[in-house]
Amino acid sequence: MFEPDHSSTFTGWREWIGLPEVGIEWMKAKIDTGAQTSALHASEVVEFERDGDEWVRFTVHPWQDSDLDAVVVERPVHDRRSVRSSSGHAQDRLVVLMEVSLCGRAIPAEVTLTSRDEMVFRMLIGREALRQGFVIDPAASYLGGRPDRAVRRRNRGA
Repeated sequence: MFEPDHSSTFTGWREWIGLPEVGIEWMKAKIDTGAQTSALHASEVVEFERDGDEWVRFTVHPWQDSDLDAVVVERPVHDRRSVRSSSGHAQDRLVVLMEVSLCGRAIPAEVTLTSRDEMVFRMLIGREALRQGFVIDPAASYLGGRPDRAVRRRNRGA
């Protein structure tokens, strides 16, 4: 039987997360052990150069089917990767570093930028982030808490 150490944090298969560095307090995310890297829904992705380094500007929409509370983010490009979806389709993606607030802990994460317009969850949290001391309970949801009802109503299906 698995015995987590005292530094482990339990998470359900879906959680409310935050992106504190960019001012997003709440966004629904799916915990995805099938994904190596975390993925974030990003639109209006534009690459540019700043002081000789590669940067990217993109818009984060924390709520599905809504522009409410959208945030424009600028980050240095950390990497470029080919990511294979569960359907087998490969897509080249930009990778940025972001701090993610998950179940009361702020952790650094590599995050790929992609369109998740058709997906229920605006973000996937992958193994690279989860190996920082998280234990997943696949029968549980929202172990890290939920925002109040008014905030949840902003996101369809919350």
